[in-house]
Amino acid sequence: MAKINVNTSEAKIGWIGTGIMGAPMAMHLVNAGYHVSVYSRTRNKAEKLIAKGCPWHDSPAAIAENCKIIFTIVGFPADVEEVYFGKNGILKSLKKGSVVIDMTTTLPGLAVRIDEACREKGCHAVDAPVSGGEVGAINGTLSVMIGGEKEIVEQVMPVIGIFSKNMVYQGPAGSGQHTKMCNQITIAGTMIGVCEALVYGAKAGLDLSTMLGSISKGAAACWTLDVLAPKIVARDFEPGFMVEHFIKDLGIALQEAELMKLSLPGLALAKQLYLSVMAIGKGRKGTQALYLALERMSAGS
Repeated sequence: MAKINVNTSEAKIGWIGTGIMGAPMAMHLVNAGYHVSVYSRTRNKAEKLIAKGCPWHDSPAAIAENCKIIFTIVGFPADVEEVYFGKNGILKSLKKGSVVIDMTTTLPGLAVRIDEACREKGCHAVDAPVSGGEVGAINGTLSVMIGGEKEIVEQVMPVIGIFSKNMVYQGPAGSGQHTKMCNQITIAGTMIGVCEALVYGAKAGLDLSTMLGSISKGAAACWTLDVLAPKIVARDFEPGFMVEHFIKDLGIALQEAELMKLSLPGLALAKQLYLSVMAIGKGRKGTQALYLALERMSAGS
């Protein structure tokens, strides 16, 4: 079995994707003493990391030439495809014994393809999508759902643990992505309930903060009530996780459900409701912007 060097003074880590989630996650590694090289399609999103001494490379292939542990967290499956299989992708120059860890929420089948391509090069792949949003990334409290070779996963766990508080191995390649779909299906239904409760409470003339103080401590208790509901009350719809990315995730879940011949009507409804958020021009707001669409529907009734 390959031995992955995770020693802070020796491990060379590459980080691809420095957006809302990626930048603070990479910063945790830098602050922990790791040598981190960075690449992002938009260089200015990596400026804080570069200012902390992180070398900049101009392509995923260049990252792979210089690093043996490579994290990726980008936007959509097409982005993952390009980062790994593109003409300047990771697989063009990935060195034997390297491990890639994709933390993007993407297609389970794509995670399997990456795993197979890495094995052909004598390397290893881990699919490790995260949950916890921007707050979790900043605080280092993300939940990580992990698929891949168990022995390799166990070796890289200490590095993932620098920015996470809950890491659970799910099974072979693709299992992390399937688990993330379960996570997103759960969140989608929960978000509908939270937003409808707030629409109802507003119409009933309740003080919404006071109402939340009651229901968030009972059987309805959940992360969405604790973190996103107060933002809705404050009319703060800025993203910790953007609507357009959530629609992507719900679409993946529906696609996988169809392949498994599953009927998930609640998931289908959630996607349609989030498409209505896109329709009112709020696709780049946070997922809590579902409230705006439901509020508008209620006002029109």
